[in-house]
Amino acid sequence: QVQLVESGGGLVQAGGSLRLSCAASGRTFSSYLMGWFRQAPGKEREFVAAIRWSSTTYYADSDSVKGRFTISRDNAKNTVYLQMNSLKPEDTAVYYCGAGVRGPTLMDYWGKGTLVTVSS
Repeated sequence: QVQLVESGGGLVQAGGSLRLSCAASGRTFSSYLMGWFRQAPGKEREFVAAIRWSSTTYYADSDSVKGRFTISRDNAKNTVYLQMNSLKPEDTAVYYCGAGVRGPTLMDYWGKGTLVTVSS
């Protein structure tokens, strides 16, 4: 089992930045591929980014986050981060941290999420 706790969400104006954190506990953190997903009101959960222990990164294919969001991890702290810059109102969503071993978009464990609200 892996337990995941997200933090860092909040209210920010358009153009601002936030850094989300996800602290993991339980089984060996370095064994897992870690990812961030988001779910906007009335929409399905969507993949944002993922990172392997080796720091190989994956980002959503769409242009929605490319160049603005950066995923990173600190294996010594069992923590994964999502740095979000140039935030837009359409980035408003609950952001979830996930952990898995099957692939960048296939998570087996989930946190409870943290709400990010971007005002215009």
